[in-house]
Amino acid sequence: MMQFRYRQNLSVLLVFFFCLVASRLDAQPKDTLRVLFVGNSYTYFWNLPQMVAAMGASRDFPVMARKSTAGGASLRQHWDGEKGLKTRQLITQSQWDVVVIQNHSLSSIDTPEEFLSYGQKFIDLIRESGARPMLYETWARAYNPLMQEKISAGYSNLGKVSTTEVAPVGQVWAQVRSLRPDLELFHDDGSHPSTAGTYLTACVFYAMLTGESPIGLADRIKITDKNGEELYLAMMGKDNAEFLQTVVEAHILNPEHIKK
Repeated sequence: MMQFRYRQNLSVLLVFFFCLVASRLDAQPKDTLRVLFVGNSYTYFWNLPQMVAAMGASRDFPVMARKSTAGGASLRQHWDGEKGLKTRQLITQSQWDVVVIQNHSLSSIDTPEEFLSYGQKFIDLIRESGARPMLYETWARAYNPLMQEKISAGYSNLGKVSTTEVAPVGQVWAQVRSLRPDLELFHDDGSHPSTAGTYLTACVFYAMLTGESPIGLADRIKITDKNGEELYLAMMGKDNAEFLQTVVEAHILNPEHIKK
């Protein structure tokens, strides 16, 4: 009888233990997506990586975003370690889920062979490290929207020959410029992004990385510093934010671009 009671009590304890473990596992947050952004000022203007992470956090999709950037840097300079860059070491010595690579904004036009060569080098290195590569297609300068066709073709070609996802940021910018020429995506120099431009780019990466619609994201993107103070990365008008989100959803969330 005592042996029966012992076994019965043991069974109850085991059931309780497994229920407790299961409940704690269910309570755990989603795995954090670790993303490294490689590029230049088109990546670090207005804190693009942090803005993407803040958007993810607002939707309970934790993203840990870091960057390896230098002003005007090309992928060749990243590869050769110029400008103090240590991008190859960052890729191989850390565990990333996704590595986003952005070449110089004119590289696909001015140096197409170098663009393809170093793009492929980085794609191979990223895959060898166990991460997924993603190409960050840039936009045409303000003075010449026709540049977009060659820029997009360069990234599309590299994406096809290497079977790599392309975040079509430049194409989304072109669509916004066509639909809302009054909405200024550029900094005063006509090259770098304004706050709105970076917000739009962040929405593209949010959709690409999560597979979710950016519609409904906050128009004011903020983070908290180590002292608990709120820092605003972007302060958009609600109507403008909703418009940009709608354009991104229409362009990204379709069978050609949606995250698998």
